[in-house]
Amino acid sequence: MGKGKLAKFADMETYKNVFQYPYSVVEHVPFEMQGHWHEQYFHNSNPIVLELGCGKGEYTVGLAKLYPNMNFIGVDIKGARMWTGATLALQEGLKNVAFLRTNIEIIDRFFSEGEVNEIWLTFSDPQMKNPRKRLSSTWFLERYRKFLCDGGFIHLKTDSNFLFTYTTYLVEKNNLPLLVKTTDLYQESENNSSLKEAATIQTYYESMWIERGLNIKYMKFCLPHSGELVEPDVEIELDDYRSYHRDKRSSKDKAK
Repeated sequence: MGKGKLAKFADMETYKNVFQYPYSVVEHVPFEMQGHWHEQYFHNSNPIVLELGCGKGEYTVGLAKLYPNMNFIGVDIKGARMWTGATLALQEGLKNVAFLRTNIEIIDRFFSEGEVNEIWLTFSDPQMKNPRKRLSSTWFLERYRKFLCDGGFIHLKTDSNFLFTYTTYLVEKNNLPLLVKTTDLYQESENNSSLKEAATIQTYYESMWIERGLNIKYMKFCLPHSGELVEPDVEIELDDYRSYHRDKRSSKDKAK
C-alpha cells in the first residue's frame, strides 16, 4: 500500500533535494538561494532548466537522466505528487535534480536575472476561463523574463488544443521566435530530429491521453527580454473534454 499524504510530507521535510516555500511562508521569509542555485545546490555551472507544474516529477527526473550535464528543477504546489519524483531522484542518486514546492505565481522570487536557461510547461491546466492563470500567458511570461536568460527557451507540451492554439496566437502576436511546432508530436517526431527531445519522455497521464486518441502537441519558442508583450484578442474553441476524464466546466463554446 502506498504512503499517505502526511507520511509523504514528513519524508519531504527530510529530503535534501526538496525546498518548500508555499505562498504564506515566502511572503515573510526571503529565499536565500535566489541567485545562488549553481554554487549552493548543484555545485556546478551547468544550465538550469525548470519544469513548471511538474506534478509527480516524472518529466523532471526523465530530463535529468537524459542530460546529466544540465540541472533540472521541478516546481509545483502539490507536495504529495512531487514526493514521487523527489524520492526517485534520491534513490537513483541524481545530483542534477531539485524540487521546489511553491505557487508558480511567485516563481520569480526564487531565481535571479539570467539564472535559468529553459522552461518546460508540460500538460499545464489550460485555464480556459482565466487567461491570466495560463502558464504561457503574458502575465507569466513577464515573470519568466525576470530570471530566464535573454532569448531563453520555452517548451510547451500539451494535450489541450485550446492552450496550444492560444499560445500559438500569442507567439505570433508578439513575434516571438518560434523554433518548432507540431500538432502531432509522436507521429512527426519519427521523421523530425528537432522533435526527438520532446518525444523521448512519456508520462503516465500522457500515455492515458494518447490511449484516448488525443494528439500530443508541442512547440518551442524563444523569449527575448525586449518588447512589450500583448495578449492575443482572438476567440478560441474550448476543449470538448477535461483532463483526468472530467467534463469541461463551461457551457460556452469559445473563449479568449
